[in-house]
Amino acid sequence: MPAQPDNFLDVQSSAEFGELRSAHRSFAFPLTVAFVSWYLLYVLLSNYAGGFMDTIVVGNINIALVFGLAQFLTTFLIAWWYARHAEAKIDPKVEALKARLEAGE
Repeated sequence: MPAQPDNFLDVQSSAEFGELRSAHRSFAFPLTVAFVSWYLLYVLLSNYAGGFMDTIVVGNINIALVFGLAQFLTTFLIAWWYARHAEAKIDPKVEALKARLEAGE
């Protein structure tokens, strides 16, 4: 039997859904702020601290290139970290809510 709209409202107002939303927000929001800040630092340094960003680290590799590559690295690390977080903290709660909705409780 398909879930009824009233069931969705019940689940949305449940403590379990609140915990799920909290588990997601407590991870995603701070990490998003941190990553956007890190990205803006890179952009601002690239625009306003050219001398610093042109500093050679090794051979033809300068700080700007290191920062740019670090952007890719942090993107992949955040995705990996979120996948682990979701698997451990979010997915079990989602499955429990899904089962509850499908059972019509």
